[in-house]
Parts: sequence; C-alpha cells; structure tokens
Amino acid sequence: MDPVFPQPHPVQLRGSKLAQWILQALGWKVRFDGLPTLQGMFVVYPHTSNWDFVMGVLAKWSLGVQVNFWGKGSLFEVPILGPWLRWLGGIAVLRDAPQGLVGQAVQQLQQARDAGRYCWFALAPEGTRKYTAGWRSGFYRTAVQAGVPICLVRLDFGTKALQATRFMHLSGDEALDMEHMARCFEGVRGYHPSQAAPVRLLAAQGEAAQPAGGDA
Repeated sequence: MDPVFPQPHPVQLRGSKLAQWILQALGWKVRFDGLPTLQGMFVVYPHTSNWDFVMGVLAKWSLGVQVNFWGKGSLFEVPILGPWLRWLGGIAVLRDAPQGLVGQAVQQLQQARDAGRYCWFALAPEGTRKYTAGWRSGFYRTAVQAGVPICLVRLDFGTKALQATRFMHLSGDEALDMEHMARCFEGVRGYHPSQAAPVRLLAAQGEAAQPAGGDA
C-alpha cells in the first residue's frame, strides 16, 4: 500500500500576512497544501540549531497551523517564558506519568479523534541540536499506536525553504518506513549540516523525541 496521502488535503488554514512578509523578507519560502486529517504529527528534520525553532514558529504563524509540542516541565515554571510557551502550544512533559510520554500523546490524539477535534503535534525526532547516531523512536510509536499520519517537514537552510507537503501512514515496518523517510529528506541541509543525524531509529531509550527547537 502506498503510504503517501494523495492530494487534495481537505483541512485548509489561513495564516498571518505579517509572518508571511517576514519570511519573504528573510528570503524563505514555505510550501504547504493543507492537512489530510484533523489529527497527526509534524516530524521536523533536521534539528541542528536554535534557529530551527524561530523559523518553525514563523512558518506556523504564516500558515495558520495550530500545533502542540512537548517541553521540559521546568521551562513552563519560568515567569513569562512558561505562559508564552503555552500560548505557542507547548505542553509540559509529565515524566512521572504512569503511561509515559508516548502514552500521554497517544491518549490525547485518540481523544481528539473521538471528539472530532483538531490536534497536531510537532517534534524534532533527533531530540537535540547536537549530532546523534539516529532518531528517537517516540514519534514512531506514538503515530503507530494512535493511528495518525505524520507530515515530513523539510527545514532546509541550504535553499531557505520549509516544505510540509509529504504525509504518510506508518506501516509498523520500521525499516521500510524509515527508508521512505530517508528518501523524502534526501538533500535537506540544516543550519549546522554536520550535526544532522542520519534518518534511522535508535534503539528504544526513554520515551519520545523532544519538541522542535528543544534540547534533550
């Protein structure tokens, strides 16, 4: 079965003209054709700099996309920063929750689907700006268990382009799915190219990837 969603995507959004102007002034282009479902996950790659978060937020505003992302609980306790992160869509990680981070995310996505409510998460599967040997597996387990599609977001500083047009359902065959993702991300260049991780899953350690722009 072809994992890629066909066009057109029925969920269309309206973004900020100001954010679009800022991106254009910075020489960036954003490609986005809507969403195929009301629930899913944005997988952003590569993550090599704090600038990834800045460009991601500008792109989010320019497209009108509402996203949730995970962050360290301590960050949400900081005055001004905490409320701002929540306003952006941040959710504090409850590391002592019995179901774990993956279980929390699966539950939130399933509840949203049952209620017919919009819910998309965004994350960087590398989990850190520094070089790692691969991706954390939390996003994969979350998408498979929740039965939601992922959007492969190319954050390319080489061409100054953010592309969020490729959607796929994960089959549960990790090798096959990661091979497809590697092809989709081929040629993308991070702010620090040498720090981009190879597109492959690490052995399961911990729960899930960190939010786009966050550190492990």
